[in-house]
Amino acid sequence: MEIINLNEQNTIVNQYMYELRDKSYQRNRLLFRHNIQRIGEMMAYEVSKTLEYKSKTVTTPLGTIDIPLPKDDVLITTVLRAGLPFHEGFLHVFDHAENGFVSAYRMYTNREHTEVGVHTEYMAAPSAKGKTLIICDPMLATGGSMAASIEVLLKTGKPRKIHICCVIATPEGLEVVKQALPVDATIWCAAIDPGMNANKYIVPGFGDAGDLCYGEKL
Repeated sequence: MEIINLNEQNTIVNQYMYELRDKSYQRNRLLFRHNIQRIGEMMAYEVSKTLEYKSKTVTTPLGTIDIPLPKDDVLITTVLRAGLPFHEGFLHVFDHAENGFVSAYRMYTNREHTEVGVHTEYMAAPSAKGKTLIICDPMLATGGSMAASIEVLLKTGKPRKIHICCVIATPEGLEVVKQALPVDATIWCAAIDPGMNANKYIVPGFGDAGDLCYGEKL
């Protein structure tokens, strides 16, 4: 099991994270979604370095040349609805990938909104058997939604490799997900924040990713 935190590197991702966290910047949903998407593209590029490659000959107007191309069959899955722009960023990079979608969301289980459960009601995905499975979800707070998604996706077949990709994670969420994952898996984060508040929101975080991307829900 490996955890890679992009925040530990000085890259342009830090600028996108700054803007995502800025409460004034968040007023523009288009720009917020765009930065989530751009982080997805950057993270997908990093993930691409871990794939297996095989040279293939291409014919140009002036000759031929061998270029190493990915051998992996990639399956990109996302947790609805907050994961959609993040997923789109990955799809810009892995444009030949198969795609899957899981509706796994948390629900408060007490009146004070301090305890949460996870409900999974929908999945549309091809088999993960033998593929490089990428699961995208911007927020890894309690880890419950991601763990539920991993469980339902693994029922479709055993992947060759699993990559869990998020924008912000918490130590608590990472521990929950680690328990749900096989040993041969990697977790990618653009930042790991200290923890959550009483209502299970990441602190300092940036708020509810789904609401900031698409508007508040009932």
